[in-house]
Amino acid sequence: MPSRSSRTDEAFRQLRADILNGRFQPGSRLRVEALSEQYGVSSGVIREALPRLVGQGLAMAAPQQGVRVVSIDQEDLQQLTEAATEVETLVLERSLAEGSLEWEAQVLAAHHHLSRLPLHEPDGTIADEWAEAHARFHMAILDGCSNRRLVGIAASLRDAGEVYRRWSDRPGELTEAQHDDNHRRICELVVSRDTEAAIAALRQHIGLTAELILRPGVDG
Repeated sequence: MPSRSSRTDEAFRQLRADILNGRFQPGSRLRVEALSEQYGVSSGVIREALPRLVGQGLAMAAPQQGVRVVSIDQEDLQQLTEAATEVETLVLERSLAEGSLEWEAQVLAAHHHLSRLPLHEPDGTIADEWAEAHARFHMAILDGCSNRRLVGIAASLRDAGEVYRRWSDRPGELTEAQHDDNHRRICELVVSRDTEAAIAALRQHIGLTAELILRPGVDG
């Protein structure tokens, strides 16, 4: 029989995937008893999983209101985009200056893995395996930086932005080929150590999420 901690881990993974893939509406309340029945686990397991969602920025807890899925907050998104852009481009510049040949090989391997995975599941949601490979690729290009504090800050900002990245993906906005082209270009510029062009490409790439969510006519 699975341990309590393993049941909590699994419930957390399921809740996280359902939030990121839009199965819970932004701002909706996460009710313990309903989730317990839905996932077939005890209410105690759900109560242990919910704070982890809050810690990852996927849910919010408020007195007398319980825990709710985060809402799309335009000001927060704009501030997060600005912070991620400033930090990631700084770390990338350091990475390009300091990265070794082994680092270049890791970047190429991370991109190769990402490029071989389908972006979407059959139901149209972003595939979890692709999302994980996407995160690994973006952290790989920053991993040549010797300042691990800076790399850690960049990683935390990436985690905070994951829900917005998932919600920005809508049919007809970007094709899978366009996603592939964007990452291929970044990889090529990084490996060729073209600092100015690589930073410009990353800056544009990070801003794409906010652009898609805030675009007029797109439902929030």
